[in-house]
Amino acid sequence: MRHRLLVFPLSVLLAAAPVQSAPDGAKIYQRCAACHLTTGKGVPGAFPPLQSDVRALAGMADGRRYLVLAVTRGLAGPITVEGKTYRGMMPAQGGLDDESIAAVLTHVTGTIAGGGKGVKAFTAAEVKAARESGATLDAAAVARLQPKLPAK
Repeated sequence: MRHRLLVFPLSVLLAAAPVQSAPDGAKIYQRCAACHLTTGKGVPGAFPPLQSDVRALAGMADGRRYLVLAVTRGLAGPITVEGKTYRGMMPAQGGLDDESIAAVLTHVTGTIAGGGKGVKAFTAAEVKAARESGATLDAAAVARLQPKLPAK
């Protein structure tokens, strides 16, 4: 008795697979906007702006790691942003996977910070590596990692 091989068209197999869309960085940013505002301008003295310094950090390897750790581990203690000192606390943003963090950081650096297409997009692999490298850090330790930006 001969066995028949059933062949399904590729389109049928692909249609049956669940489609997952990439996380929407702008939508995820809504949780950040509660403090940093929809414009990313922040609140003077309370919540730092996410603009020129963030754009500059996105162009530096240690700056990109710092941005990921700020989101994943939080920040506590003094940081300097656009020449002003902030002494508050930013809690770690739990519940976001690596792809979601990459999406929101890409949105922040490209859109909110005004970097446009000139800013390299964050990747889930980059987020994972930074997250793993900083797994033992607390929010105060992350704040101390803030890279110095070149003088303007």
